[in-house]
Amino acid sequence: MLIVFLAFPDERGKSKFDYIYEKYKKLLLHKANAILHDYHLAEDAVSEAFMRVYKNLHKIDDPDSNRTISFLDVIVKNTSLDILKKNRIYADYDIYENDMQDGRDFEEEVVSEIVTEGMLKIVDKLKDELKECFLLMYAHNLSHKEIGRILHISESAVSVRIHRAKKKIIELLKAEGYI
Repeated sequence: MLIVFLAFPDERGKSKFDYIYEKYKKLLLHKANAILHDYHLAEDAVSEAFMRVYKNLHKIDDPDSNRTISFLDVIVKNTSLDILKKNRIYADYDIYENDMQDGRDFEEEVVSEIVTEGMLKIVDKLKDELKECFLLMYAHNLSHKEIGRILHISESAVSVRIHRAKKKIIELLKAEGYI
């Protein structure tokens, strides 16, 4: 894949762009190829997408955030659709059907995996008493009564711990940039 050498006003911008390129080029190529069904056109789409990223680099604060992934996904998807339109393949092409792989949307799968990993890291930061209640309720689908019996605490104590866990998770999500 050929990307024209870009002139950066500072070294920080260049390193941010290099990091984004190295981290996401395969993901974007896969997405573009899923839409275009032509590897060479997909490479063109990704090259054009990274030119657009370069022009909008100031909009990316954290290269590792879900917001950045969504931003890159939108850029490569729109670039791929532009190429389809230019090649007049678009008319008979059902984007949504071809965006599916094995019944699962690739974008949703990637975002879901990232969110799951991020959430597990967040939940792991909770105090043990909050984490136990939260996981028993949401990972094991137990009721407040069942959790109370398991942990030898009252239902109201379970409710309070789950409330505190949710509150702390929201704080941590904000701190990590997910919200």
